[in-house]
Amino acid sequence: MTTAVLALAAAWPERADEGVRPVVVEADVSGGDLAVRFGVPHTPGLLDVATSARKERPRSLLGATTELPVGVRAVISPAGGRACTEAVRLVAESVQRVLLGDEGDRGTVVLDAGRVSEDAEGLLEAAEAVVLVARGGADALAHAYAYLAEAGARAERYVLAVVGPCPYAAGEITATLGISRVVFLPWDTKAADALAGKAPRSVLRTSGWRALQLMTAAGDWARQLNGTGEVAVKGLSGALAGLGAVPAPGGHLRRGLAGLATKESRS
Repeated sequence: MTTAVLALAAAWPERADEGVRPVVVEADVSGGDLAVRFGVPHTPGLLDVATSARKERPRSLLGATTELPVGVRAVISPAGGRACTEAVRLVAESVQRVLLGDEGDRGTVVLDAGRVSEDAEGLLEAAEAVVLVARGGADALAHAYAYLAEAGARAERYVLAVVGPCPYAAGEITATLGISRVVFLPWDTKAADALAGKAPRSVLRTSGWRALQLMTAAGDWARQLNGTGEVAVKGLSGALAGLGAVPAPGGHLRRGLAGLATKESRS
């Protein structure tokens, strides 16, 4: 999840938001990963923003960001503890004042909410789009299916990002899960290592890693989210999507999800 979020922010189009780079906010109640990944302090960060959330003039996100070596600005959270849960709750309560800013503010906030929890619901409600990240197998997609079923009509706000191999076409997934959009992110170990802080600094100082498969796909994803472009879907699914239609779902995916859901309900 965090790797996908970093890829999205790093690939965000420069022409979007008048050239203002997005800010990644680690808003996972179980804690953040970026401080450990890149060896940077977690303060100033999310805890500082949360502490001032209820004040008349809350602390600006920009004053709590850390510049990561992958070219991304981030509001970092510590690795775990009860303080993270409380910080996310406070920020969610004051989301309008803390995250959305004033009317004249420009830029995009990318929230890394981790596993969805009640404490983060306020953040998701305020978001223009919510992205679910999942692997491409029926077992992983079943969890997305169950969550979207509970979301009901709100599912139209969701985008599904499928990471790695997937035997199902985009149209089949959207029709089966009742979701409006799906994007595919390749399993790219070289780019993932760079975004996980495992790549040599010499790699990060060059622009070549941004041309890797994951970053190219993340750029398409970012352009779709901010309205500056559409993700290209090849084959029949893409053609039908362009006409405003999707192919009928194949029975094997629907049966797989139904079977897993039934097992869950009986357990």
